[in-house]
Amino acid sequence: MAVAVVGDATTAVVEMAVHGEWSPQFGDRFSAGLRLCLASPCVSIIIDLHHLKDRSGLSMPFWMAAWRQARLAPSPVRLVFCLSTASALGRRLCGSDGPQPPMFASAPEARIAVAVRSLQADRLQARLPPRPDRVRDVRELAGHACHRWRLPHLLDDTALVASELASNAIEHAGTDFVVTMSRDAGRLHVAVQDGAPAFPRPHRASSAGLPAPAQARGRGLLVVQAICVAWGAMPTRGGKVVWATLT
Repeated sequence: MAVAVVGDATTAVVEMAVHGEWSPQFGDRFSAGLRLCLASPCVSIIIDLHHLKDRSGLSMPFWMAAWRQARLAPSPVRLVFCLSTASALGRRLCGSDGPQPPMFASAPEARIAVAVRSLQADRLQARLPPRPDRVRDVRELAGHACHRWRLPHLLDDTALVASELASNAIEHAGTDFVVTMSRDAGRLHVAVQDGAPAFPRPHRASSAGLPAPAQARGRGLLVVQAICVAWGAMPTRGGKVVWATLT
């Protein structure tokens, strides 16, 4: 089995498309991926089950548990399913006792449904060109977010983290990038989305003998790791998003 994960910082939506035969072992792997998504600054998760092979609907308890996990998370996330109600799994999910998860016939329908919640979220965004002088604008956006949401104690750390993520996008992606600041339950999220698919990696190797610029290159993510309670990256359509969470 395989899961294709695509995020979008501009809408704070993550899509997970499941392919292959259902098995409890796959459920364990999917749960690990779901936990990472729940830790990210998303407000909605779309799980597309159209290509899941489960003729008897035996995986229904697993998906119900995943839906409840998202609802009861410290920062609740709206989890919706894309699935035909005529399938065995669809009938079992619709016929479950108590509250039932939202289900849609297609991913486009699900995207429209979750868009309203995304627009209502506390979020500030800016699209910037890949120029070093625009890091100053990123720091100003971080300051505006902390003042607007009354989080002055996070101002310095947020500005530093946002600057590091933006600098990585400018140096390594070389494309326009979107900076997003969002908050929930006392946490502040910083996300930078660019047009390059390569994921960033913290640089821990010895830099002895290298010139100063090379020594500094790749060290920014170590700063992000030290400051933030969580950080990560996921693919987007045409690039990637790197995010970090501060408390």
